[in-house]
Amino acid sequence: MPSVTGLGGRRIIVGISGGIAAYKSAELVRRLRQAGAEVRVVMTPAAREFITPLTLQALSGNPVHSDLLDPNAEAAMGHIELARWADAVLVAPASANVIARLAQGLADDLLTTLCLATEASLFVAPAMNRVMWAHPATRVNCQLLQQRGVSLLGPAAGEQACGETGAGRMLEPDDLIQALVDHLRQGPLAACRVLVTAGPTREAIDPVRYISNHSSGKMGYAAAAAALAAGAEVVLVSGPTALDCPRGVSCRRVETAAEMSQAVQEQVGACQIFIAAAAVADYRPRRAQDEKMKKRAAELNLPLERTEDILATVAGMANRPFTVGFAAETSALEAHAVDKLQRKHLDMIAANWVGEGLGFNADDNALTLFWVDGKQEIPRADKAVVARELIAIIAERYHAKSTSQNSR
Repeated sequence: MPSVTGLGGRRIIVGISGGIAAYKSAELVRRLRQAGAEVRVVMTPAAREFITPLTLQALSGNPVHSDLLDPNAEAAMGHIELARWADAVLVAPASANVIARLAQGLADDLLTTLCLATEASLFVAPAMNRVMWAHPATRVNCQLLQQRGVSLLGPAAGEQACGETGAGRMLEPDDLIQALVDHLRQGPLAACRVLVTAGPTREAIDPVRYISNHSSGKMGYAAAAAALAAGAEVVLVSGPTALDCPRGVSCRRVETAAEMSQAVQEQVGACQIFIAAAAVADYRPRRAQDEKMKKRAAELNLPLERTEDILATVAGMANRPFTVGFAAETSALEAHAVDKLQRKHLDMIAANWVGEGLGFNADDNALTLFWVDGKQEIPRADKAVVARELIAIIAERYHAKSTSQNSR
């Protein structure tokens, strides 16, 4: 079986409705994960009669969602949050019944509610008897879905489980995955190379001590994953973190500001967008001690020097990329952010408050974006959600700038 790749970092919901083709969904989920996607499964009650949730849970590595009003599911990830999580929703198999309910906008189970609530791309892989597929009602329902932007994948023709032969077979898993790959490659950052920095740097005082900060790297890693999901080729230069590199992202790990600066200089010339999410230490000891310093004097004077200003260096390049900075503030957020935007001649800056569950070492964040003639808020949410909004706005501003420059 040929290998399908190209979904690294993508978040795919597989919706399974009732039909004998549900047995193919197990292989579909397995192959999606092999292609690099993170997968969550939503099943209709009828689907559970054909294949068990336990099978899909084992293959997806995530709990399976089935009940619209499940109090446990709602507490952890309700249908709205699940809908926002996805980059794409693939209903496979899609029975004649679920196609009809989707066409009418019904929301009487978790799957149809999710499809109605999501802003992600929706794909439907029909699977039914050949006569049901050819019925005028099914044809009208499919036309309605396509008019609303839903992508129909298949069906294929061939021998069916009922013994008849004709159109109505669900496409094979690799064909469905290739269709997803082809669609998602058309994202707003397709054909772009994006360089992201993330995490803190550590500046050695001696072999056991260093100067650093509280950055966890979560925001930068989320931005890298979101840029990948938007179709970009992504390089992530990361300071020391406990995070795994997002699948599909090229990751280079560094320790100090000098190492991060060197890594950025090696990569930035081939990039169209630079996102400086790293919390680079502003100062380092003028000279790191070769041996551990002993606690003797009541006071210690530690001479410091400025580290490399990576963001300003990139922004000052003759053929610089679209350059986005970050500003984490504890006071006067807008004044400090706008000053940094202007002083370093950035294309955009993303500012956030530190504290109260936001910013460093937190799962949530909220950003205020500033550019020369604009401003936009991204409300508090999980950093992955915030990152997707951030990347969408960066893509919009990047293309607006490119269009303006090309028209001159």
